[in-house]
Amino acid sequence: MKTRYSFGGDEHLFVEIDEAMSLDAFFKSLSMCNAVKEAGIRGVTEICPANASMQVKFDPDLIAPDDLFAEVKALEAAAEKSDHVLKTRIVEIPVLYDDPWTHETLMRFRERHQDPTKTDLEYAAAINGYAGVPEFVAAHSGAPWFVSMVGFVAGLPFMYQMVERAKQIEVPKYLRPRTDTPRLTVGHGGCFGCIYSVRGAGGYQLFGITPMPIYDPKQEISYLKEMMTFFLPGDIVQFRSVGREEYDQAVAEVDAGRYHPLIRPVTFSLDAFHADPAGTTAKLQEALQ
Repeated sequence: MKTRYSFGGDEHLFVEIDEAMSLDAFFKSLSMCNAVKEAGIRGVTEICPANASMQVKFDPDLIAPDDLFAEVKALEAAAEKSDHVLKTRIVEIPVLYDDPWTHETLMRFRERHQDPTKTDLEYAAAINGYAGVPEFVAAHSGAPWFVSMVGFVAGLPFMYQMVERAKQIEVPKYLRPRTDTPRLTVGHGGCFGCIYSVRGAGGYQLFGITPMPIYDPKQEISYLKEMMTFFLPGDIVQFRSVGREEYDQAVAEVDAGRYHPLIRPVTFSLDAFHADPAGTTAKLQEALQ
C-alpha cells in the first residue's frame, strides 16, 4: 500500500491509505487514527477514519500544515510496525431477512433495479452463485463484519465481511437510487454492508431489517443515553437471522427501555485472520455464546 497525503483547504490533512478496499487498508487507517489521537498533537481538532483513508482537521494558527504532515507521517511508520492487534467488541445484531417493509419498498422501485423480475435477495443470491435465498442468508449471517467507517448519514456503519476475498459478497447498487429506504434496513452495495440509521434515499440492495436502533439524537433509548450513535470504527458485527415473533418482541423491548444488545469484548489480530480466516472468526463468534 502506498499512502498519499494531500491538504483540503487550510484546515484538513487527507491521508489515502490505498486505492483498494481491504481489511489491511481499514486496519492501517484505524491504527493511524488511534495513533494521532494518542499523540495529542497540538492543534488537531478532529480525526475522521474512513474505509481506506483518514482525515485530520487542525487549527493552522496552532500548528503549521507542514508540521502536522511531518507528525502524521512519522506516526504512519509506527503504525506499519504495529502488532496489528485491536482490542474491540463484537455485537450481535438480529435481522429479520426478507421482511415486509423492505420488501414493499424494493417492489416500488423495480424499474430502478438491474433485474426487475427478482427481489434484491434473489438477485444477490443469483449473482453470487448461491442456490437460493436461504443459502445466501446463511452466508450473509455466517461470518462477522468489520465496521470500517461510520458516516454518510449519522450513525450509519460501513461493514466489510471477514471472509476470504474470494468469498466476499458483492452486489452493485441500484441503477438509480431509491427515494425511500426504511429505517434500520440491512443493505449491501459493492463489497460493503450497512445498516440505514434513518429513513431516506438510498441505492444499496435491501436484505432485511433489524429491530435494534443504532442512532438516537434524543438519547432516550436505554443503550444510547451516553452516545447518540451506536457504532465505532473497529467494531465487529455478527448478524443473526430471527423470525417475525422474535423481531416483534425485540421492538417491544426497545420501546419499553428493556432492550440490551449482546456485546462482548474481543481482541482481533489481523495477522491471525490472514493466517486462518475461518478459525479467527470462529473464535470471535464464540465470545457471543
